Amino acid sequence: MSQPEPTADDVPGGAPALPTDPDRPDPAHQAPDGVDDATVRAVGKVTAALEVADHARGMLYAFHRLIGRADNELQDALDELEDAGHADLADAVRAELVGRNVLEGRWSFQVVEDFDDGYWTTFRESERVVRERLVGGRRHVYESTMKEANRTHGRRGHEARPGEPGQQD
Repeated sequence: MSQPEPTADDVPGGAPALPTDPDRPDPAHQAPDGVDDATVRAVGKVTAALEVADHARGMLYAFHRLIGRADNELQDALDELEDAGHADLADAVRAELVGRNVLEGRWSFQVVEDFDDGYWTTFRESERVVRERLVGGRRHVYESTMKEANRTHGRRGHEARPGEPGQQD
């Protein structure tokens, strides 16, 4: 069952949070005055899309690491194939595959660098510009609104934000 979209009116008490009030959201995660719920939601979706690109970037780095590992393991396997008396076959596979580009003209580190320098950097900058222009650069405003709508006020483990350092029940 789908939950209703939270709005600023869902924040109990209606008063703005004070920087020292641990049961109120951090003001850095609240929409600036005059920003409507539709804008907060739209900015949140832009950020969510960036998070998907970040996930893809992590997978690209995993691909880079796995390809390097595969290349190293293949070299070890080919050394054993050679030691087992199959030097011609080991040499043929080594010449064809060890150190081969994963894409035309590129090893995996070059793919990662191209992605980072192009698409990912542009995406991050675009998301930052959207946040700067529409919610004063504040991060996770939509998620903070959702948290306020969903948490149980006054219940341990449902605090609005971390307490002061060293503060515990």
